[in-house]
Amino acid sequence: MIPNTILKPLEWTGRQGTRAVASLVIIGIALPSIGAALKPFVSEAVFILLCIAFLRTDISAIKTHIRYPTLIIVATAWTSVAIPLLFGFGCHALGLSERAPELFLGLMLQGVASPMMAAPALAALMGLDTTLVLITLIASTALIPFTAPLFAHLFIGPTLSVSPAMLAIKLVAIIAGAAIVGFCLRHFFGMRTIERHKYQIDGINIFVLFVFVAAIMEGVGSSVLATPMIFVVFASIAFVVFFVILFLTILLFRSSGWKKALALGFMVSQRNMGLMLAATSGALPELTWFYFAISQFPIYLSPYLLQPLTRRVLGAEKMWLDIDIQ
Repeated sequence: MIPNTILKPLEWTGRQGTRAVASLVIIGIALPSIGAALKPFVSEAVFILLCIAFLRTDISAIKTHIRYPTLIIVATAWTSVAIPLLFGFGCHALGLSERAPELFLGLMLQGVASPMMAAPALAALMGLDTTLVLITLIASTALIPFTAPLFAHLFIGPTLSVSPAMLAIKLVAIIAGAAIVGFCLRHFFGMRTIERHKYQIDGINIFVLFVFVAAIMEGVGSSVLATPMIFVVFASIAFVVFFVILFLTILLFRSSGWKKALALGFMVSQRNMGLMLAATSGALPELTWFYFAISQFPIYLSPYLLQPLTRRVLGAEKMWLDIDIQ
């Protein structure tokens, strides 16, 4: 039995939802020493987030998506093939490879990456379709050992070295292991218990996310003070890229329903650059690292910024559902 001294803070944190996620960025920048201490535990944090996502997965919804896989297939193709092509041709059209090669490398890493493994956890905090996000995430992540080297070679050239075999082994181990742990816990506790402790689980999500965010944001504060103009430019680019991908995806999938379109837009706009950096062993220019850190701002602030839109979409869907029932 978990004592209330632990459950109450978790519940309170979980009820803060998107506000708590947005505050993680500020705390991570303000306390770089904590980020340095937590950096060795980033992989474990990602694994726990995926375990929680599988724990909360609706099995009946998975069966429905598998029975009618068109949406999953199209969404996977969009995030795994179309998005990298848009990044590649867009960057080359703007001449970034010659004018700003370090920024170009950062943008291309963003484009060829799969969606973030924390996306299902953030989608859950927003009340979106976590199962749809998780299935598409798994499908696109399974393709990343093949698509990332292809597009990196096509647009970046030999500058970026990615080992498809090692990346594939790591990804299979992470996803399969998280699925086993998550589904075993789901079977042990049961869905009623999981639903009853929704806010406590949200609280755990937020605390685990802090491990990831704090580690990423270590050193960002000092870099911003040293190069404020570069920060402004990179932050502007990061937010524009995020919201362009978000709204393009929503428009593309709007025929499947606004709730699903918003869930897919949110997932596709969150690119897992950390995975690509790990694949390159971190051998990247300093400004590329800086862009990577700055690109996390819209990712972790967006759940709060998109709250009005999410409430409107979910409210409209509930209204139509009530009308159908009547």
